[in-house]
Amino acid sequence: MRSPKPRRVILYILLVFSVFLFLLPLWACITTSFKTVKDLIYTTPVEPPLSPTVAPLITAFNIMVRPLLNSFTFTVAAMILSCLLGSINGYILTKIKFRGSNIVFLFFTIGIFIPYQAVLVPLVLTMSKLGLYNQIGGLILAHTAYGIPITTLLFRNFYGLIPDSVIMAAKTDGAGTWTIYRRIVLPLSLLPFVVAAVFQFTSIWNDFLFGVVLARGSEVQPASVALANLKGTTEFQWNVQMAGTLWYALPVLVIYLILAKYLIRGYMAGAVKG
Repeated sequence: MRSPKPRRVILYILLVFSVFLFLLPLWACITTSFKTVKDLIYTTPVEPPLSPTVAPLITAFNIMVRPLLNSFTFTVAAMILSCLLGSINGYILTKIKFRGSNIVFLFFTIGIFIPYQAVLVPLVLTMSKLGLYNQIGGLILAHTAYGIPITTLLFRNFYGLIPDSVIMAAKTDGAGTWTIYRRIVLPLSLLPFVVAAVFQFTSIWNDFLFGVVLARGSEVQPASVALANLKGTTEFQWNVQMAGTLWYALPVLVIYLILAKYLIRGYMAGAVKG
């Protein structure tokens, strides 16, 4: 067997070092979550706990269980709605020719770059008039509307790879517009749905601004806001905060671990063209 080239050995060393640096904060978060107050004083964040305990995890879970359920509810609902509407928009903008479609797509693209801060005042006023302020429904509506532009872009790029001959053959057989979408386009959309769903879930789950502005009551408080409130006012319980961070990051980590294979295939779907 030939020995590896020096260049490849250096590359592997750099990769291992990069992985170490990337995982070091996660390791510090995990170790701190199992430490007592005494361990926080006498150990560094990356050192294992001297007397491990699950009390910080239990305390953080009791505080964040309701916010986690709130975040999961509106995140999943907004993710499904934005992906479905983005899929329909992408299908219409690529396979149904009409005058001004490029202008419509331009407006969708502009919507991606509108910052949250620019719409806070009209958003709050609109939600108040609709009776959705301080409601889960208001967060669902806001995140769905903000997610439609990016999901439309993702699905439009993917549907552009579907040959027009497939659509024309279905039309020749007498299939209507929505029949083609439901029976041909939608079954081919697993990969873009996975990519769009993971992107939307991560974006909505990690949002803080809409949560702190549109959900003022404790009953509808998102997990991101509850996590920020764990810091307290007179003392910092780092073990409880790190435990809350683990609970907060767990859903996203699970989704990435389960859908990693499909996510990579989705990213690579348009990389190579025949």
